[in-house]
Amino acid sequence: MNARKVLVTGGAGFIGSHLVDALMKLGYKVRVIDDLSQGKLENVSRWEGSPGFEFVKGDVTEEDVVLDAVKGCDAVFHLAANPEVRIGDPRVHFKQNVYATYVVLEAMRANSVKKIVFTSSSTVYGDASVLPTPEDYSPLIPISMYGACKLASESLITGYSKTFDISAVILRLANIVGSRSRHGVIVDFIKKLRKNPNRLEVLGDGEQTKSYLLVDECVEAILRAFEAMDSEIQVYNVGSEDAINVKRIAEIVIEELKLKDVKITYTGGIEGRGWLGDVKKMWLDISKIKKLGWKPKHSSSEAVRLATRVLKKEV
Repeated sequence: MNARKVLVTGGAGFIGSHLVDALMKLGYKVRVIDDLSQGKLENVSRWEGSPGFEFVKGDVTEEDVVLDAVKGCDAVFHLAANPEVRIGDPRVHFKQNVYATYVVLEAMRANSVKKIVFTSSSTVYGDASVLPTPEDYSPLIPISMYGACKLASESLITGYSKTFDISAVILRLANIVGSRSRHGVIVDFIKKLRKNPNRLEVLGDGEQTKSYLLVDECVEAILRAFEAMDSEIQVYNVGSEDAINVKRIAEIVIEELKLKDVKITYTGGIEGRGWLGDVKKMWLDISKIKKLGWKPKHSSSEAVRLATRVLKKEV
């Protein structure tokens, strides 16, 4: 690959820690910065004491901390973010997503680090009228603060890339599931069914339909895009080749927990959405990243089932 020492922001989190595992196995020197507000030290504890691994407990909105963390690195994988998609304080979203991205980019500029990989989100598309949605779809009209802040971060990265000669890869991720996840519909369903194995409340009308991808396959896509990085800005969709609705996810989780006669109820939500800002249908066109030689190994339903089997032991 085209770097030897890398910084992973949010590297103790869900996707970040799996990325760290992969990078370490590939022989990279890996520095992780994470404030542990979402991530867990145990997610990367296997690498403590290993040559080339360094953990920095720090907030990516703190300029001096990030400036030091970037020093000596050849590339930055920027995964740190507020992961809450539902309604939240806009100031928190702005600080932990947009401002944090600015801080990382400024630290890169100060240290002459010329490569960044950014995990964006399918939520930047909003309610897309074209499914599956390609990367050049427009206009991009996110319907949540999370999506808006991811799109703003993309814009900052492209602006810095063009102005300061920084190579950038932007990855618009579908719903990523698997071990170490602590958010999302599968985790929510498992927790609800543990409290009451006879009834499961589903937010919205259950027809919300989206793509789901296992975290290991997501990491493979991230690394493949990194391998192919050049001097241009590259944007890739990363997801499965199909989609699944929430009703079917509920059924799969119930099946995997080996429960019987569970009554599934629906809140109806807002126009069938689980919450304000919930994208009703999301299915990404992944033909661009497939040209790099990557493709998902599982369908959305298979990803949900496999993730449930792991998460029921962890949640």
